[in-house]
Amino acid sequence: MTVARAAVLSEAGGAFSVEDVTLPALGPGQVRVRLAATGVCHSDLSLADGTMAAEFPVVLGHEGAGRVVEVGPGVSGLSVGDPVLLNWAPACRRCWYCERGEPYLCPEAMRAWQHPYATLAGGGRVYQGLGTAAFGTETVVDADACVPLPRDIPLDEAALLGCAVLTGVGAVVNAAKVQPGESVLIVGLGGVGLCAVQGARIAGAGQVITVDPSRSKAELAHRLGATETLEPSDKLAGIVRGLTEGRGVDHAIECVGRAETIRGAWSATRRGGRTTVVGMGARGDKLAFNALELAYWGRTLAGCMFGSSDPAADLPALIEHYRAGRLDLAALVSDRIGLDQIGQAFEAMRAGRGARSLVVFDD
Repeated sequence: MTVARAAVLSEAGGAFSVEDVTLPALGPGQVRVRLAATGVCHSDLSLADGTMAAEFPVVLGHEGAGRVVEVGPGVSGLSVGDPVLLNWAPACRRCWYCERGEPYLCPEAMRAWQHPYATLAGGGRVYQGLGTAAFGTETVVDADACVPLPRDIPLDEAALLGCAVLTGVGAVVNAAKVQPGESVLIVGLGGVGLCAVQGARIAGAGQVITVDPSRSKAELAHRLGATETLEPSDKLAGIVRGLTEGRGVDHAIECVGRAETIRGAWSATRRGGRTTVVGMGARGDKLAFNALELAYWGRTLAGCMFGSSDPAADLPALIEHYRAGRLDLAALVSDRIGLDQIGQAFEAMRAGRGARSLVVFDD
């Protein structure tokens, strides 16, 4: 057994407490990973606030990278010292969805989410947020939750590939399938939205329009490829049509997860265009359409889970974009923090400050 330091959340809406957790001996097919860095994602905030369901007490964090420090019985393809990216949604590769080429919808991907994974100092069990528990110095996961990384990629920046990049770039490239010359509206400039901006640029979009109340995020979006940056407005659809010859955008990518912003993105999409919803919203936040507009506008409204990505298949291309300078990971990091500063990072997310806080662990 191994003792790790982790940020434990005892209840929804509570405060994080950094404490010791005892990791169990490895079972068949499991590996122990020492984290190098973990991004603080809005999905963690949704779990912490109770917007998304979680078991408590819990160690959150799912956007992590590190090195394998131990392998359990029956593990092949991974060795001690290997750099890996944590995959919080490992597909089973054999269900109906996986066989259709939709591993991001695999129901087995959530198998580790509802099970305790470690023990607190007082003897109580603690759960593993999104199956990874990356807000800790070490974690134990199934081997298929680890995606090997090249040794030349800095592990701190590589951590962002685990959610923000796969989701944001994937939403543009895999889900929306943006084509060269098309116009794209991106609503919300958190880590995922800023990655969507880069994805739109990589896809060759002719116009990349962003919406966010933060001027600092708008300036960063402009550096990453946005052609126009707007503030939220109840007249958004008209403003966007004014920028697109009266039509609206070919694609809108919604990265907030609120009925109001989804509706705004939909209304700013041209007739026959596509609105892709990436943001994870609350169950009680209802979205309404009238019966005429759906047929008349001919738009497509589609959800997007995990950027419609398969990390094993998509990661090599993302790494090549990174190496070539087309994908800027360092620009996404607004703060580098320690475990004891996670609470402040969550407050910054609630206030809409910064792009991505990155928990960096001592090697």
